[in-house]
Amino acid sequence: MPPPEPLSIAQVSPHRRATRNAVNEFAGRVAEELERRGHEVLRVFAGDSVKRALAGRSLDVVHVHEPFAPSVSSAALRHSHSLNVATFHRPQERVLSTQVARPLVEVFFGRLDARTVAASATGELLERYFPGRYELVEPASHDGARPGRTGSGVGDRDWSAVAEDFESIYRRILARRHDPVGDPEVRRRIVERPLIEVDLHMHTDHSPDCATPVEVLLETARDRGLGAIAITDHNEVSGALEARRIAEELGDLKVIVAEEVKTAEQGEVIGLFLEEKIPKGMTMAETIAAIRAQSGLVYVPHPFDRFHSVPDYEHLLDIVEEIDVLEVFNPRVALTAFNEEAERFARKYRIVPGAGSDSHVAQGLGSVRVRIHDFDGPAEFLEAMRDADIVRKHKNLVYVQALKLLQTTGRPKAAKRSVPDAKPVRGGRPRKKKRSVGGGASGKT
Repeated sequence: MPPPEPLSIAQVSPHRRATRNAVNEFAGRVAEELERRGHEVLRVFAGDSVKRALAGRSLDVVHVHEPFAPSVSSAALRHSHSLNVATFHRPQERVLSTQVARPLVEVFFGRLDARTVAASATGELLERYFPGRYELVEPASHDGARPGRTGSGVGDRDWSAVAEDFESIYRRILARRHDPVGDPEVRRRIVERPLIEVDLHMHTDHSPDCATPVEVLLETARDRGLGAIAITDHNEVSGALEARRIAEELGDLKVIVAEEVKTAEQGEVIGLFLEEKIPKGMTMAETIAAIRAQSGLVYVPHPFDRFHSVPDYEHLLDIVEEIDVLEVFNPRVALTAFNEEAERFARKYRIVPGAGSDSHVAQGLGSVRVRIHDFDGPAEFLEAMRDADIVRKHKNLVYVQALKLLQTTGRPKAAKRSVPDAKPVRGGRPRKKKRSVGGGASGKT
């Protein structure tokens, strides 16, 4: 077996380069040992431009030390698009981070893919304020004690052993990245097919919070030039099955039967290419297993929108290998930062990115489109998504939300309506010029 490829790693200290203290000694010694093991190490200190240091570099791991705000370490988490590892050293409460700026610190800590501590007491303290999994990686022994008294000082542990522990952590999280190659045979099969535009997230009146009849949704999708749509009603597939039946008779629109399933405590997940309803209220693992049992694909919607029911970062890490498509653009999220966070997560784990209008009114349909080669079935769809272009058009969120409220609020849930002579709704037609906001694994934008 060939030796593993060397890694490119940034070691980021919150102190200035010339400062002599336990943190700089720890980071410096680890960097030296990693270089001896053949890895490329970039050292960043306070006073350096971390944005410039990280920009344009293809780093496997950004390793930050004491990433409390404000510091160059927390700034590194802000600018990093790599996998991130943190080491927390001293068991000392930082009032600014744990009290005053705690919400901001939680956002940056949410970008950590592994958390380590130099002492057990440090892990116990952090658990109180920022719950998560903290691995103990003690420094080398030095005259019977750890540098800076960050550990208990046992045995003859050296810095080579410390670096070996970190390399093991780096390679473990790197192994969780998805294979970007995909299936070359399937790709060759679809590459000559025409391009179509797809909306991967929408609802009909089979969802309790939507009043759009199936027929109106289909006519609007056809009118807007969509080649395929995924109907993702909440905890229901009846609307999608009805839409597929009608669409097959029309012959010019594909319907992917899907369901947005509410799990017990870990947010929502969408199953694509389903045939049967998946019950709500199961664990995320059970729900994913139910999707797989139908040979479906796992699509995670609006993953970082804190105003939706979403899995937190820890739960998202638990299922990262199971995610087929991650929604990186949803026009209904309240803050652009939520979409940006999703795009960052998909990029660093090499997950196929997706997008959907999440339309609960027909006027919002197609406000974001995914342009892909035509496909037949989940395998071809997933391969087509690897080379997708994500294109959006402007649609006022307040306007769309107001329409939803007008159509669904203050009235009992109506029976599913059949509209024999359905017409497309007005509003939301594509512009001639479309602006791309994201790309597939190929890096297109």
